[in-house]
Amino acid sequence: MRTFGQYENDIIKCIKKHEIYTIEMVFTFYSGISRSQFYKIGLNKSDTLKDALDDSKNRTKHSMLADWRISKNATLQIGLMKLIGTDEEYHRLANTKIDITTREERPIFHGIDLDVTENEQAEQAEQD
Repeated sequence: MRTFGQYENDIIKCIKKHEIYTIEMVFTFYSGISRSQFYKIGLNKSDTLKDALDDSKNRTKHSMLADWRISKNATLQIGLMKLIGTDEEYHRLANTKIDITTREERPIFHGIDLDVTENEQAEQAEQD
């Protein structure tokens, strides 16, 4: 019968080989243990497995962010900036502002109803 450590080592190899990000994904690529046995022997609590999954996620995130940085696609560049920027930079990009007194996020465009057309806005302005 295989030991906890043997399963753990095999699963870590599988995580690295297949770039697995979650415990649920392990069962797609690793057939050496059943789902129930995995949980029964406590592999779901293994810090070593959790660290391997976190490492896999972080390597993928870093790779994606590096691609976004050199991309000419503005959407990817804005996404990167939202992830790495300060709260102020994020809100400038998102056109929102946090009201310090209420902690509510609201659009920067005060007095402009973004759900109406320009003609309707002009009519509203004339009426005011």
